[in-house]
Parts: sequence; structure tokens; C-alpha cells
Amino acid sequence: MAGTVVLMPGSAVADLVGRVLAGRYRLLAPIGAGASGRVYVADDVRLRRRVAVKVLHAALAEDAGFLRRFRTEAQLAASLNHPNVMAVYDWGDDGVPFMVLELLVGGSLRGMLDRGPRLTPAQAAYVGRQVASALEYAHGRGLVHRDVKPANLLFDEHGIVRVADFGLARALAEASWTEPAGTVLGTARYAAPEQGSGARADGRGDLYALGLVLSEAVTGVVPLVGETPLGTLRLRDEESVTAPAALSALGPVVERACRADPSERYPDAATMGAALDDAVRVLPPPGPLPLGGLGEGSVDPHPTQVVGVRVDPVFDQDARAVAPPAPRRVATRESRVAPLVLAAVLLLAVMAVVFALTRSSTGAPVTVPLLVGTTEDIARNRAQDAGFLPSFTERHADDPLGTVISQEPASGDYLGRGGTVRLVVSKGPKPTNLPDVLGRPSAEAEAALVAADYVVEKVPEYNETVAKDLVVRTEPARKAPRFGTVKLIVSDGPAPVTVPDVTGKSFAEAAQALQDARLGAQQVDEFHDTVPVGQVVRTDPPAGQQAARDSVVAVVVSKGPDLVPVPTFKAMTVEQASAAAAAGGVQVQAQGVFTGGRKVRAQDPAEGTQVKRGSVVTIFF
Repeated sequence: MAGTVVLMPGSAVADLVGRVLAGRYRLLAPIGAGASGRVYVADDVRLRRRVAVKVLHAALAEDAGFLRRFRTEAQLAASLNHPNVMAVYDWGDDGVPFMVLELLVGGSLRGMLDRGPRLTPAQAAYVGRQVASALEYAHGRGLVHRDVKPANLLFDEHGIVRVADFGLARALAEASWTEPAGTVLGTARYAAPEQGSGARADGRGDLYALGLVLSEAVTGVVPLVGETPLGTLRLRDEESVTAPAALSALGPVVERACRADPSERYPDAATMGAALDDAVRVLPPPGPLPLGGLGEGSVDPHPTQVVGVRVDPVFDQDARAVAPPAPRRVATRESRVAPLVLAAVLLLAVMAVVFALTRSSTGAPVTVPLLVGTTEDIARNRAQDAGFLPSFTERHADDPLGTVISQEPASGDYLGRGGTVRLVVSKGPKPTNLPDVLGRPSAEAEAALVAADYVVEKVPEYNETVAKDLVVRTEPARKAPRFGTVKLIVSDGPAPVTVPDVTGKSFAEAAQALQDARLGAQQVDEFHDTVPVGQVVRTDPPAGQQAARDSVVAVVVSKGPDLVPVPTFKAMTVEQASAAAAAGGVQVQAQGVFTGGRKVRAQDPAEGTQVKRGSVVTIFF
């Protein structure tokens, strides 16, 4: 009978088959159940099409904090229009809160994996690229998913993936029935480690979860899962994921997305999407996905969990559909105004007035963008573009210097234009005392700094007093953040000096000039045809070049031309004259008839004349 409420065994969600919500959506059959409610195939009697209707727990309808957040998040989710985001057609409250979604017949990734087939790395990269595109789109509009997992990745009949349940994890986080301290961690098997510390979630947590999903899709195993939810989060806080060889080119993408430290992950979904594109290019073409459609009554085997508390499985469209899917169209919300809805609207109106009166801004409220994880300059520009005034404070954190690590109001909250968004910017890790390395050999100092978890950059520097290869100082001098860069300034000895020009001077004058330039001098004599005896011909190194201070410069001093006396060739045969010329350092040139043992009768120049070595002497026969 329509409207009859029957409680299902083991479920906190009533079976509402046959009921018509908001006078429009007739619930035909349940197709899945989860921590937040039950999903039905329904007829939209107004537009005459099949849709999926997610009816939330009846207990949630009594929670004012949840209802407030649910309305906000439902509006945001309904505003998303992306080919990889599940369309939200409508939402409302007809005794229980509900959302109207597009009906997808390809089933979920959870159902696909539970049936046995695993994805190839190429198929997983293909799916991951679509999910990254959806996350990039949503994150850019200030909406973080917080519960990315296989059950929330659904497929249409063409194998195109849709990301479901945007906003619900955040709404559930404010529900008073969640424990402890109102914290919902999403599905603990896919949670980033920071979700267990109470830190404000940002898009990098979604990327961590996506990395785990891709690893499971290929290997069948979720990395770093402990015996309890708290054990899982503690394990992930201590270790980063190591990709198995089966992931192939997808491995490096998963490893960076699943680093324990959020600052070491991809900074945003666009960057991770680009990395997945790179993996797709080197992997073989992906085969068709093994879509199974809506199966029989299966639910998510890995339920959404509060730390230390197990709750019902989350939404998973793995049950059989009643009819084929209708085309994807966006419908307008025209829910029936029931008394409870009217009361809720009045309450919201009063709250809105109080909210407006207590805010310093006077403009119309708009959504605060996601600024966590950006640089200070980018955050300032995005805040100003959205009509807000950014306010910055700094504190030490493990995040890189200049990175925004928190914001208030949070992304997705509403704030009047002209309002102030308070941002905390990282000053980098807190500095620690450096080891004392002054005056130590550079290799020894470098080893000490590396052992203390610093990155060392050696910088040579001339120094007049510190011996070569000893440490002069460090930059910074006393303290530096761990894992930060420390410049090790190492002495390269005294600075070189310029060799002065001493050509044409005497050796004594040259030696004095070199001494004045902090250089030594060594005389080297050399014959020279043009430079007078005793004058400097050149230096080695040459004038104008650099030489190490206190090094010795060779000073080449002229001995004048190389002269030899002309030997006596008279009364010699031509053979005798040639031998005497070679011995005397000259050459001979004969004139006349010198055969038959004839003797030299004259020569020019005369014997004893000083000539340059190698000169020609004419002998006459």
C-alpha cells in the first residue's frame, strides 16, 4: 500500500516502496542502501521518466544541524554540471530528506570489483582520469567530496563514470547522531590519514582516496588497511603507499597521490589528471569495462565508518533496475509545501536574518572558494575575485613555505560579499639548531648536516683567512627547518690576483711589481732579437690574466740576440768548410770551382766577425 512504512531488518531506513514524495516521485523498488539512507528506482510522474531517489535516514530529519548542512550541500551538488558528476535533479523534505538523482544502469565500480574482474592499469587510468576531471571541477567550486570510493563511482550504459554523493559526507559530519564528537570520516578503508586528526579536509584527501581506489581496481587489495579504522589511519599517517608492480605506469601516480604528508601529494586534481594522461599515453589502449548493470540487492561491503563505530553500508547502485535509464535531463524543483517543509523554511529564514545581522559584511552571501593548498598570491586573487577581503596570518607547519594551510570560513560556506576570509599561511617547518660545522672540512660538514635531515648546497667562496676546503659559514647561520636547504659556504682560498704588465722592465723592477701584487717572480733568460739585453720579454702567466695569490710567475728576460763568431774557412776544402760551419753555428755558400780538392782562398764576413746564429758565410774558391 502506498505510504506504508515497513522497517527492514538490520536497517535504520524504512522501506517506502509505493510512496509518492513531494507529490511527484513514486518509489518503485529499492536498488541500494547505505549509511545515509536507501536508494530507490522511482517514477517522476510529472516528467514521466525514471530517476533514482535517495531517501535519507528518518533520524536525520530530526537533526537541525544536518538539515541545515544538507540543504546547503544539496544546493551546491545540484549546481554541479559536469559529464563525470552524477546529476542531482531535485531535493526536498517530505517527512524525510531526499535527493533525486539521474538513474545510471552501468552499476558501480564496487559491484564490478565484487563480481571478480579486475581492471587493467589502462582501464584504471581511464576511469581515474574521468574521476580526476570531476574532482577538479568540484574542487574549483569549493566542494570537497570526502568519501571517494568504488561504491560512489557509477557508470552509465556507455561506461562513462559519474562521481556520486558530493556534499553528503560533509552534511553527515554535522549530524548529532554521529560519534565521536560529530566526526564522520567517510569510508575508513579509503580515508586519507589527516581525516583521523580532525584537520580540515581539502581536495588532497580526495586525491589520496582516488589513488587507493585505482590501486584496488587493479590489484584487488586496498593498500595500508589495519585491523580497525583507527589502526588504518594510524598506519597511513606513518607510511606512504608503495605501488605494486602490477600497476605498471600507473604506479608513480598512485604513489604520489597517496603520500602520508599532504604537502607531498599532487597539489590539485588538475595536476593528478595530467599525470594520469601521461600514464594513459604509455599504456596499451584500455579494453571495454566489464559493466554488470544494477545487480541484485548488493550493498557496499566496506561501509562508511565513524572511528570506532560501524554503521550501515553507504549507497551502492549495485541492485537491478526496474526499467532502462531515461535521458539525462535537469528538472526544476517543485516540491509540495507540506507543513514540515513550511516550518523548516520559516526556521531557515529566521536563521538567515540572524546570520546577516551578525556578519560584518553587507553584500549578498556567496560561496567561499577552496583556498587551502594554494599559494598566498593565488589565494589572495581568488578571494578578491569572489568579492572577499583576505586576511593572512602565519605559523610554522610542515607544509611548504607560503602555502595556505587553513581558512575560515571553510570552502563551501556562505559569506556576504565584502566579508573577510581569514587565511593561515605556512612559514615552513619550525627551525632547529644546526650542527656546529664552522672550520670543518667540507665533506665532514656536509655529512653532519645530512645526518641532521638537512639538504646541503655547497657554495665555494674566496677567503683571505680560511684555508681552502674549510667551512666559512652556513646560510642560515644557526637554525633552519628540518628537510630545508642549508648553504654550506666553503673556502676556495684567497681570491686570485691579476698579473701586472712588466714587459720592458729589468728583472728587479718586475720582481718588485709582482711582489706588490702578492705574486712571486722567477727569472728565465732567453735570447731575443729585438728586446735589449736585461729587459723583460714576457711573463707566464701573461699580463692581465688571473693567478693564484702568492703563486710564482715566470719572468722571461732578454739575453739579446744569439751571436756567434765566424769561423776561419781559408785553406779548407768544401767538405771541411761545411763541417766547420755546422760546428760554429753558421752556414756556408760556395762560389767558384770547388772540385778536385780546391781550397778556400777567401771568405765574407771575415773570420771572428760576430753574426747571428745561422747566418750565411760566403766562401770563395
